[in-house]
Amino acid sequence: MPACVLDSALALACVLPGEGNAHTEAVLDQVTDAGALVPGSWPLEIANVLVMAERRNRITQAQRTRVLGGLGALSIDIDRDTANRAWAGIIDLAQAQGLTVYDAAYLELARRSGLPLATLDQDLARAGRKPGVAVLGAP
Repeated sequence: MPACVLDSALALACVLPGEGNAHTEAVLDQVTDAGALVPGSWPLEIANVLVMAERRNRITQAQRTRVLGGLGALSIDIDRDTANRAWAGIIDLAQAQGLTVYDAAYLELARRSGLPLATLDQDLARAGRKPGVAVLGAP
């Protein structure tokens, strides 16, 4: 069983130079051991952040390749049902919790799977704690 629902920001903080901390390292250890579950939008979010970081000269193409290799080595299960829930449950959850639809997809998946939510996003963590979702990574 996966350790958590892993958001893209925390995943990238685990593997980008200078972005990690004790919280992200602890989550990375859990994900390395047990894997993680992510919504269908996760690979696109990861790719977009890396492309933007490269365009802004925060990382090189070689670093992007290394980051993708590190993430690819993890056991990440991509939820295939995210898109089917986007226009019903996820959009309603986003509106109710004041989240982006992307962030609401993580919360919806954590609720549905019963897994803890691993995030560094304070708004997402706060919204997750309201319905009693366990939150990892956010101090």
